[in-house]
Amino acid sequence: MNSEVGKELVGLYLEIQYRTLVQHAWATAVEVIGFITESQPKFQQGDTRYETAMALASEILARAFENAKGALPEIEDRALVAEFLRLDKELRLLKTLRGLNAADKAVTERKNAILIFSGSRELDVRTFRDATDALRALFELEKEFPDSDVVLVRADTSDDVRLAFRNYFSDARDFIQLMEEGCAKLSKHKGLADV
Repeated sequence: MNSEVGKELVGLYLEIQYRTLVQHAWATAVEVIGFITESQPKFQQGDTRYETAMALASEILARAFENAKGALPEIEDRALVAEFLRLDKELRLLKTLRGLNAADKAVTERKNAILIFSGSRELDVRTFRDATDALRALFELEKEFPDSDVVLVRADTSDDVRLAFRNYFSDARDFIQLMEEGCAKLSKHKGLADV
């Protein structure tokens, strides 16, 4: 950059990510998992089952939607799906991600909500019509759950809540839908919506 304004930017590095929508859905889910659990699969930290689950998910998505194999080419399709579902049952990964979306809907109905999240549980949302009741409950819940992240949210719409607290409500809907379709496609049967 030769301009005066751009001189401060000379030497800065820039990262550009080029992804398909499927890859983006997977990457978003990895980010959400890193936020809502005590594990960071993106950085190989914490419970390695999350890393394994996301590696299996990546392989399922690559095969089902990109006509490609990834880092696990030796695993047969049905075995791949079975292993992901077994691990998902242990971790309750898809259920937790679905819970975040359900929590978003609950916040819409009332103006005051308390979000409670600990790495070992799903997001718990408690809603209140009255701000005074919500504030009183906040203090009680902070004492009851000292190791949890307890946040009082006040907003007029769920979009306002989503914008202000996007880390809690990062949209994993695409990932969930793609995983359901991918598992069904590779295992040749339907009905995975209850996973």
